[in-house]
Amino acid sequence: MSEKQTPVESIEQAAMTVPVLPLRDVVVYPHMVIPLFVGREKSIKALDAAMSDDKQILLVAQKSAELDDPGIDEIHQIGTLSTILQLLKLPDGTIKVLVEGVERAHVEMFLEDEDYFSAQISLLKPEDQTEDEKEIDALARSVTNLFEQYVKLNKKIPPEVLTSLAGIDEPTRLADTIAAHMSLRLDEKQHVLEISGVRERLEHLITLIESELDVLQIEKRIRGRVKQQMEKSQREYYLNEQMKAIQKELGEIDEAPDEVGELAEKIEKVGMSKEAKKKATSELNKLKMMSPMSAEATVVRNYIDWLVGVPWKKKSKVRKDLAAAEKILEEDHYGLEKVKERIIEFLAVQQRVQKSKGPILCLVGPPGVGKTSIGKSIARATKRKFTRMSLGGVRDEAEIRGHRRTYIGSLPGKIIQNLSKVGVRNPLFLFDEIDKMAMDFRGDPASAMLEVLDPEQNHTFGDHYLEVDFDLSDVMFVATSNSLNIPGPLLDRMEVIRLPGYTEDEKKNIAMRYLVPKQLKANGLKDGEIHIGDAAVRDIIRFYTREAGVRNLEREISKIFRKVVKSIVLGESKEHISITPRVLQKYLGVKRFRYGLAEENDQVGQVTGLAWTEVGGELLTIEAVVVPGKGKTRHTGQLEDVMQESIQVAHTIVRSRAEILGIAADFYEKFDIHIHVPEGAVKKDGPSAGVGMTTAIVSALTKIPVRADVAMTGEITLRGEILPIGGLKEKLLAAHRGEIKTVMIPKENEKDLTEIPKNIKQKLEIIPVQWIDEVLQVALVRMPEPLSDSEVVDTIAAKRKKSASKGKPAQAH
Repeated sequence: MSEKQTPVESIEQAAMTVPVLPLRDVVVYPHMVIPLFVGREKSIKALDAAMSDDKQILLVAQKSAELDDPGIDEIHQIGTLSTILQLLKLPDGTIKVLVEGVERAHVEMFLEDEDYFSAQISLLKPEDQTEDEKEIDALARSVTNLFEQYVKLNKKIPPEVLTSLAGIDEPTRLADTIAAHMSLRLDEKQHVLEISGVRERLEHLITLIESELDVLQIEKRIRGRVKQQMEKSQREYYLNEQMKAIQKELGEIDEAPDEVGELAEKIEKVGMSKEAKKKATSELNKLKMMSPMSAEATVVRNYIDWLVGVPWKKKSKVRKDLAAAEKILEEDHYGLEKVKERIIEFLAVQQRVQKSKGPILCLVGPPGVGKTSIGKSIARATKRKFTRMSLGGVRDEAEIRGHRRTYIGSLPGKIIQNLSKVGVRNPLFLFDEIDKMAMDFRGDPASAMLEVLDPEQNHTFGDHYLEVDFDLSDVMFVATSNSLNIPGPLLDRMEVIRLPGYTEDEKKNIAMRYLVPKQLKANGLKDGEIHIGDAAVRDIIRFYTREAGVRNLEREISKIFRKVVKSIVLGESKEHISITPRVLQKYLGVKRFRYGLAEENDQVGQVTGLAWTEVGGELLTIEAVVVPGKGKTRHTGQLEDVMQESIQVAHTIVRSRAEILGIAADFYEKFDIHIHVPEGAVKKDGPSAGVGMTTAIVSALTKIPVRADVAMTGEITLRGEILPIGGLKEKLLAAHRGEIKTVMIPKENEKDLTEIPKNIKQKLEIIPVQWIDEVLQVALVRMPEPLSDSEVVDTIAAKRKKSASKGKPAQAH
């Protein structure tokens, strides 16, 4: 007998032999009518044997449903003696049989032959328990009530079952019927079958039903929670939310959800600072206590994702091979010696010092000279990852430092975002157009940049969103700018490297080395299909572009190549085309610029000055005309305050030196002076045109022409001293482009000539000057003769006479 068998029972002494039908996944109880589908050969033969006898057969469950041919040991010892009510053979060879359970039976001995199983069995009948009749009735009622609750919660059982139970008076049959309708595992159903005692069976059923009711109640709560969540969110999330709710119920017993575990694992692995790890762990604990669908949980989850996504310790290995780095820099850019030298210096220091603060460079120069591309080249040379942030038009401080988490949709600043994107803490970070930042009511981003670009502060950079410090000291910052129009404190934190415009020779070299091969590839041309010579490139530079950089030069080369491709595709041209100066007009149209803006003839009152602009140096024509009048001074050409003051200074210098310059001392009373600087649509400012203004006024008053091949620059004082200026290289390049032969510069700028290319110094006669008299000696065709003593006396007499006529006493001399 099985170990689960309850001893309260009696076994009939008369044993009987019947065929045995092993069952898979089903247990048949007494008084239960059930259809069975039989397909195994042994089982079919057992049915045939039963039908040929008294239609009695023993239905016994297999211990393992997977076995197709079970042995004696794989079959339970207790089953149900049943009667075959109906047997029907189906076309596919299987048999459908309708059986009715009669009585529990115990297998005394299996009789196995070659065809089917048979066994000697004894019927099991419960002991007489009349003295416990009231207790059994009470148990039966309890079972019935509990089963009614079970049916209400379990939608799989039809309510009609309760009606059929009402007609059953026998407790033993009631227990078997209820057990047959319950959703129990096979081993639990077999256990109920093996309990022949009615009281014990009812008590066991009460335990089973109560357990099932608990499970059904949990399922009901899960469905209720899912329903509430569905009302708050979209219906398509139904299955996902139901799964989450089930996981939550299981999580109370087993383990936390995977998402929280993954975040905890990432927090341990990413190598955060102590402060950041403490903050992340605190937020993770909050997340565990929140409902997964709450808005706050989403905010916290996003915050932790950003924290673990920042590269706290991951670095890229920086190249320390100076020769290899220098070779890469030379390959990518022509010239720019100062920048290359500074990068090599940095790498050399890094070889000696393990922890060195990254340099903060600011490349200042006109558009098109390669500031942004040199940033990429530095990253390649040092084997750092490259990331770029354009600061043009940035007005909000939060772009740098991030938004606080109190705002909906808040994010870290662009610095933390870019570092997360590149995945390392030591990239090359390029701030493009740092001079184009603005400020408004949302804050001043330039002030926020002070912390980022200060090596003494950026190791504890605080992003508003992260709320913990992040070390930026390993980042190599490079900023680009077209001018030094940058707030003083910010400029003070950067090492400024000026990139002046290219000379004609440098542009030609850049075009032949980089631009022409690049455009050949971009336009699908092969080396043998087109040839562009040095002379053609030189003429493009002179007559079709006027710039400090090479962007327009590249556009013009691209334009030629596009037209060549078109003519080859249409069959209008031969396969090999040579671009020479003579055919440029065919491809680029008429010449846009005169090479050499300087006048060819010497003019009275016209001086060639030199100006610095954001796109490089320019020749600046200054015109002065003297007309009869009452001593007024006029100026036109959109001159700003500083340049207007330079005119006033020049006027005073001429008055103070009128006698030496051969000018009548009362010229300011008899003549009006008009100063004009052409290209009136462009605003002009700066003090460096002071020397040119003075020369123009002297020329106009003395009627002595100014040499057309001379240019000059310098600020002037009331004593006639020439002060130093900025942008010398750009101005000398402009003079060279304009075919100027002689340039006068302030004497104090003589030291800056070491930075000027040799070919420029060889082609220009550069004269350092300190006083206006030196300038006039070179600039004027001839020096004016001083007034004679008689002319001076006549001028004084005329002044006295004029004063007397107005009724004023003349001053004694």
